[in-house]
Amino acid sequence: MKIDLDDLNAFVAVARAGGFREAARLNGSSASGLSEAVRRLETGLGVRLLNRTTRSVLPTEAGQGLLARLAPALTEVEAALDVVNGFRDTPAGTLRLNVPVSAARLILPDLVPQFLAAYPDIRLEVITDESFVDILAAGCDAGIRYDERLQQDMIAVPIGPTTQRLATAASPAYLEKFGRPDHPRDLLKHACIRGRFASGVIPPWEFERDGEVLLIEADGPLIVRIGGATDLAVDAAIAGSGIIMLFEDWLQPYFDSGVLAPVLEPWWQSFSGPFLYYPGRRLVPAPLRAFIDFVKAANDRKVR
Repeated sequence: MKIDLDDLNAFVAVARAGGFREAARLNGSSASGLSEAVRRLETGLGVRLLNRTTRSVLPTEAGQGLLARLAPALTEVEAALDVVNGFRDTPAGTLRLNVPVSAARLILPDLVPQFLAAYPDIRLEVITDESFVDILAAGCDAGIRYDERLQQDMIAVPIGPTTQRLATAASPAYLEKFGRPDHPRDLLKHACIRGRFASGVIPPWEFERDGEVLLIEADGPLIVRIGGATDLAVDAAIAGSGIIMLFEDWLQPYFDSGVLAPVLEPWWQSFSGPFLYYPGRRLVPAPLRAFIDFVKAANDRKVR
């Protein structure tokens, strides 16, 4: 029985992604091509590997067994091939990063253009996601998260600013109409624009001053999905709908233009910057190794 390695890879990609379209998006291929590859594999093996419905694609019992044994083996094959890639003058291949929207907005723009220019044979794919994810199961090589959201058994490298702050802001028109809060507890009397994670959690607003930490469960007329609808929240704040809390770096251009004004700045809390993280139990692919070295070099330049 002759089985094509590409067909096995197609099955793993679809099973991990939970669908042909999502697998095609993650792998830069076509859904029809993946479907045909899985069909060939099932015909060659004489057993159904995936249950397909209009809403989902899930492995059968046989498919689950094959996936459990096959995925680690294919990872080793990829690692073996990447050893050869390491002998190239210039690393080549695809690098997939799973990052929050804030990193795509505030961290990567300073790195990506220079990285792509330095490594023209690497294709970078950036996937934005605010959830806790298994980067390997999601088909990614590495991710960017903050220390409290890092997965266990991961190697972490600082990326971007070493410290950041969350800032609160409102439009001058809002502050003129409703007054300026002098203390975080005053926010309980104001309209606040809140964010909700994909998990459903609406995090409290956290403030700190002289060692005193306050968690404020503010309320207001608008709740947005953190990440995907953040720009809507900013637009609403500019229009005078309420007070917003967001990364200071994100809001700084609006402070500079005067359409938003800082609120409660002495209470803004500082925290450590984000990390690039990746599994430490496997050979690092050449494109990821190139990116790690590029990030470390950027960190060294900041220190000097």
